[in-house]
Amino acid sequence: MDLKSKTIGLRLIDESDAEFVLTLRLDEKYNQFLSSVNPSIEAQREWIKKYKLDEKAGTQYYFIIERNDGVPCGTVRIYDLTEDSFCWGSWILNEDKTKYAALESTFLVYKFAFEYLNFKQSHFDVRKGNERVISFHEKMGAIKTGETELDFLFTITKEAVELTKQRLSSKIS
Repeated sequence: MDLKSKTIGLRLIDESDAEFVLTLRLDEKYNQFLSSVNPSIEAQREWIKKYKLDEKAGTQYYFIIERNDGVPCGTVRIYDLTEDSFCWGSWILNEDKTKYAALESTFLVYKFAFEYLNFKQSHFDVRKGNERVISFHEKMGAIKTGETELDFLFTITKEAVELTKQRLSSKIS
């Protein structure tokens, strides 16, 4: 599975990534719109160990986003798999990211889910108040389908992603 783009790539997480993930999730610059996490590295390692069983079963996938020089710069997770749709989140990019890491990691998530897992669309939620991420997804072609007390709900189709990818190809290839 080749999940590399112009400046970044995705690789599946392993237990040795626990400290990096915890550093991201505890950083107030990045965690404002994320669920809270136990601040223990050992607890994070245990969570990853349990997650790896889900990965093996094909029920969720958690990736480290790395620059092409090997420096980790974020995380992203695919979960809540249904017959033709998947959810993605836990998307964090730190200051080590490349200029187009957000776009590139998004297209790599969709490549993995649409090409390797054969999904036709994605469903996801974004915390209310997270205006930059809401705007990003809407520019990608996502449609707001509802809301909860905390989140706006979105869907995006494989076709919408392809159209956006063609429109933005000069930035990501």
